[in-house]
Amino acid sequence: MTALNWVTVGVLCMDKPVVASKTPYAVDVEAGKSYWWCSCGKSQKQPFCDGSHKGSTFTPTEYKASSSSKVYFCGCKHSAKSPLCDGSHNKL
Repeated sequence: MTALNWVTVGVLCMDKPVVASKTPYAVDVEAGKSYWWCSCGKSQKQPFCDGSHKGSTFTPTEYKASSSSKVYFCGCKHSAKSPLCDGSHNKL
């Protein structure tokens, strides 16, 4: 494999998120507070961003709580309703 092919393969792998969990993360959120959801799946502080996406095409997604309640953040990183779970993990 040439160096160019290796770089291309590495970039393609980063375009797909890592499945951090096949279940959602239940989090008690506070009204008015912002939460930064990890979209790459590499964060060690799931479901929130710790900067592990740096150097990739991924960026964290802001979730601003409109009320204090329990919400379910996507763990598989494939939800069409990200950052919240839509059950996509059931199809993986």
